Amino acid sequence: MNLQTRIQDLLQRIASYEVYEIAIELGIIWLLVFAVVRFVQGTRAAAALRGVAVLLVLLVLAGLALRVLGGAQGFQRLYFLANSLFAIIAIALIVIFQPELRRAALRLGEAGLFRSTPSDIVKTVTSVVDACAYLSKTRIGALIILERQVGLEGLTEGGTRLDAAISTRLLQTIFYPGTALHDLAVVIRGKIVRAAGVQLPLAEPAEMPDPTLGSRHRAAVGLTKECDAIAVVVSEETGAIRTAERGKLSAPMDPDELRKYLMLRLEQASPERGTTAVEKDVLDARDRREPATAAEKAEAEALAAVTKPARSKEST
Repeated sequence: MNLQTRIQDLLQRIASYEVYEIAIELGIIWLLVFAVVRFVQGTRAAAALRGVAVLLVLLVLAGLALRVLGGAQGFQRLYFLANSLFAIIAIALIVIFQPELRRAALRLGEAGLFRSTPSDIVKTVTSVVDACAYLSKTRIGALIILERQVGLEGLTEGGTRLDAAISTRLLQTIFYPGTALHDLAVVIRGKIVRAAGVQLPLAEPAEMPDPTLGSRHRAAVGLTKECDAIAVVVSEETGAIRTAERGKLSAPMDPDELRKYLMLRLEQASPERGTTAVEKDVLDARDRREPATAAEKAEAEALAAVTKPARSKEST
């Protein structure tokens, strides 16, 4: 069988395939590749993935070339080497992408069932922002983790379980220098401080935007690479407030910017729902009276901003 006959035979086999089957198969392959690329985007595994992809494409093209040139019985030894390389690459992928596989398993296995209501979000954001403003002004370091969809029970087990209602004074007390829990992180779920003194995984120094940033910032980046939590960091040296999400550290921000950012990000993680009759009564009563303190006024304004879309949606 000559080369031209083999090429014609290959083209005939390709033409015999159903178009819809090819479209479905290519669509599934594209979705899988897209999901993998998006998952490793921005990580150290991205460069390794590109190298592996190039190697796989070369092996596939080489296999097709051998089949066309040698037929089913030709180049048996090269076929054996190619198949052996595929097996070696499969094992190498598990080793190279072990951190990413662990992150994927963590996200799939720890999907949290908790959902925050608008009033819970306002309470949490107000407490965190007010505490960070005080800690920033007094140059007290802090690391606050706001849990969202992915649960963090595995991490909080290594800390000190509190299960306390969140408040500005509680956060200030936890991070006050000299206390037993001030050095590590606080994990918050909804309006509950789940644990303090929580040890977090650290990012590599090369992954930090500024090499002068300390262990708190490395822990914020390291954790948020593995889950969808938001980390708020207060620098002990400069008092700068930063946030970390999906492994990216923000620029320093003031308390007002922090409040807007947290409200926006936490609202996106909360399910859309209308305002219940009980909540309407509470909101109307709150609107009719003057807030007693500045913190309460800020909380009332933020709650009104959150619930305004729900009210307008119901009125239409």
